[in-house]
Amino acid sequence: MDILKQIKEELGIRLEQVEAAVKLIDEGNTIPFIARYRKEATGSLDDEQLRNLNERLQYLRSLEDKKAQVIKAIEEQGKLTKELEAQITVAETLVVVEDLYRPYRPKRRTRATIAKEKGLEGLAQIILAQETEQPAKVLAESYLSEEKEVHTVEEAIAGAMDILAEEISDEASYRSYIREITMKEGMLASMAKDEKQESVYEMYYNFEEGVEKIAGHRILAINRGEKEKFLTVKITAPEERILRFLEKKIILRDNANTNDILKATIEDSYKRLIAPAIEREIRTALTERAEDGAIKVFAKNLEQLIMQPPIAGQVVLGWDPAFRTGCKLAVVDSTGKVLDTIVIYPTAPQNKVSEAKQILRKMIEKYNITLISLGNGTASRESEMVIVELLKEIKKPLHYVIVNEAGASVYSASKLATEEFPNFDVGQRSAASIARRLQDPLAELVKIEPQSIGVGQYQHDMNQKKLGEVLSGVVEDCVNKVGVNLNTASASLLEHISGITKTTAKNIVAYREANGRFHSRQELLKVPKLGPKAFEQCAGFLRIQEGKNPLDATGVHPESYEATKVLLDKLGLTMEDIKEIQAKAIKNKGTEAQKPEDRQTNLKQNKKKPDIVVKNQNTVFAKALAAAVGAADTAVLEKQSLDKVKDSGENTNASVIGRKIKNKGKMAEELG
Repeated sequence: MDILKQIKEELGIRLEQVEAAVKLIDEGNTIPFIARYRKEATGSLDDEQLRNLNERLQYLRSLEDKKAQVIKAIEEQGKLTKELEAQITVAETLVVVEDLYRPYRPKRRTRATIAKEKGLEGLAQIILAQETEQPAKVLAESYLSEEKEVHTVEEAIAGAMDILAEEISDEASYRSYIREITMKEGMLASMAKDEKQESVYEMYYNFEEGVEKIAGHRILAINRGEKEKFLTVKITAPEERILRFLEKKIILRDNANTNDILKATIEDSYKRLIAPAIEREIRTALTERAEDGAIKVFAKNLEQLIMQPPIAGQVVLGWDPAFRTGCKLAVVDSTGKVLDTIVIYPTAPQNKVSEAKQILRKMIEKYNITLISLGNGTASRESEMVIVELLKEIKKPLHYVIVNEAGASVYSASKLATEEFPNFDVGQRSAASIARRLQDPLAELVKIEPQSIGVGQYQHDMNQKKLGEVLSGVVEDCVNKVGVNLNTASASLLEHISGITKTTAKNIVAYREANGRFHSRQELLKVPKLGPKAFEQCAGFLRIQEGKNPLDATGVHPESYEATKVLLDKLGLTMEDIKEIQAKAIKNKGTEAQKPEDRQTNLKQNKKKPDIVVKNQNTVFAKALAAAVGAADTAVLEKQSLDKVKDSGENTNASVIGRKIKNKGKMAEELG
């Protein structure tokens, strides 16, 4: 099998894209790095396409390895034929390879192997040949043996039937047909173990649906009901049709001496050996299909959760609601530092609402709290009522947000939380986490194992290894898509950056604590266990604000610095210009935390100041410049650009950079 061509066909992309991506993966490059910085090689494959490609690559390579092992094992037995080798070579799934290998695989002690030990294989082959003119009982007499414990002709015939039943079961073409027809025409049925017992699975107490049509969520629900011993599950196949198919393939002569024995053998082979195995395979395939669909939903939910925009410049009160143990509160400043914690009891059974409000008023006044982050767990609604009443009573502008607190309790009891808040109990840690996940969801949620964040139904019924890999990939893609501040990021955030391991992340934090802030990306090479390859993979995703080189604050990779400098030089710009624009962008960002009227004033002032115009960011050169200069008020810049174009009479459809650079071919050549 040509693996690369197979992937090309499956994913619907060009062969050269597959070749380039596989080469980069084999060289040890990470998916985020390839997606971001090797677009020209892969034809702009995104991270999702690259992960699908990598998954299929690993599967198909494992398949080829398995084929080689099977061919070698059969060859060592001296039973490999050219036809069999060709069948194994063209097999497209592990299931087909296993079917072909089944007759040659070393078997445990079965009824057939016991019959062979008793010397009954010859009788089995005579019956299968269907040429005998003697009744089977007469043939069986010559196989009786006290020494081998074959005492009667019935025992001899039964042993021969066991041998033939296993041979029929091992035939790959029969299994393939039965599997296919069962998938197409079979029915999955579930029944109650006790119809009188109440449960959430009552809709499945007498349920039946086509195997091919049944929805993934139903499969997962039925599996759980079976696991919890409420349901029994069975797949029914078109049995008569399957038996007729096998009889047609096996009974080739009308011989009264063997026909009845062969029919009984075929039925026994199907019901005892083939059907249970095919049912297990189909149940496994259905579960895998359902899990894959569910995991995709989980991945999308997780991405939406952690990619929520951060709320900057706010002093937040984190509120972990509860009844008996009280509501845990934590005040967190705009940098994420915990200023204070306390427990109040406004909910049942204490119902100390007045006392709770009094405490809240004092905290709001003392710390100038501007936002309340309320967890959506137990007692959330009751806590919300208290907050609403409080907001009506106080004049200070204050808002509240109900936050998904999934995973907060897991984090609060973790080793990481203990290290971060050694003097807090689990409730205080949970409240601090709820506050921080409103301030910066990405930075806070990466501290929690992805599987512990509630992102979907039946999450804990999944293949945990597969679920963990997919969700970790989502977190990795999100973190690298956003990038992190090298001088403030925690080890738990850094470890999700391309090329950085848990050990390297801890080393970066330790280096930062020992030597102070990083001033350039090149300093990363001084971090223990962070070599040139890891630097190549991670550097572009790590940002340094107000460092020596303004490009270190952008998504431009260090390998492209020289080309960027040439581009800026061609546009008559310097690094000082870039620094000035970045400083202005940071200042503009700071206005978000100011009063609305102050922000309007600042924006009006900023409009009067000239900026670099990046009107159309679809061009190669504009993208490079936009990445270099960082954030800017694009609406203002676009208006400035259009005004200038109208005044000059130039073509408004061309980008500003496109108009400045007359010979793009030459420019591209100069930039390499």
